Amino acid sequence: MFGVIFLSVLALIWIVFAVIQDLKTREIANWLNFSLIIFALGFRFFYSLFFREGNFAFFLQGVIGFGIFLVLGNLLYYCRIFAGGDAKLMMALGSIIPLSESFLMNAKICAFFLIAFLAAGAIYGLSASFFLGFRNFTAFNREFKKNLKKSRKIILAVMGGGLLIMLFGFFEVILFPIGVLMFLFPCLYVYAKSIDNACMVKKISAGNLREGDWLYKDLKLGNRIIKAKWDGLSKEEINAIRKKHRYAVIRQGIAFSPVFLAGFLAVLFIYLIKPELFDIFLSLF
Repeated sequence: MFGVIFLSVLALIWIVFAVIQDLKTREIANWLNFSLIIFALGFRFFYSLFFREGNFAFFLQGVIGFGIFLVLGNLLYYCRIFAGGDAKLMMALGSIIPLSESFLMNAKICAFFLIAFLAAGAIYGLSASFFLGFRNFTAFNREFKKNLKKSRKIILAVMGGGLLIMLFGFFEVILFPIGVLMFLFPCLYVYAKSIDNACMVKKISAGNLREGDWLYKDLKLGNRIIKAKWDGLSKEEINAIRKKHRYAVIRQGIAFSPVFLAGFLAVLFIYLIKPELFDIFLSLF
């Protein structure tokens, strides 16, 4: 139990620092994520060596967890769902979350974490977008109307298809929720796009550009074009921009690290504090 408590406290301290840094600078430093991986796996190794009398199951479960979350983090990064810092924080948590020496139990803990993570992400994302839309209501309202008008025919066609599928749902129940999702999707897409364009785009001084910032669109520098890519700006590209432009338009993302904190706290609560709830969750498998 000491090993589980130590890893839990270690992860909480690191995640809190990551959240503070993310909220302040919109990035999570590599040293923060990598040091958590090193400390977590290092602790697992020496704990297994000295306190488990050479039984390295606790260490190996951490390595396996890190490997699984390494694949998951990279998948989410290359699918353009996570930024680089978020993907690395996911990898770091992979070395923490396997709290048991049983692979099957750890698989269930990881499954619960991912479910809690997705639920917290949905609530957090919607709340953040509502706040941004309210704070920038004039710009958001103008952008929403423009996108609605621009895609009116497609929106009506998709929503009409959704209504038709919902009607068939009276004969085949599974079709009804599919129809509802299809009906709502165009409005959600226009809403998300409007929030992105009206609330997440910012003009800043070229001197304030940081490595990893996302350009809003391709930027022409003489005969050269700097692409608005997912990896963000490199130091060399930032220096080139500063020589030619006083300002740059960038896209800012929502700081997503609080969702990691919420998901991890949910795991600790249900696994360590309210294990009876975890037993209920396990009974679903």
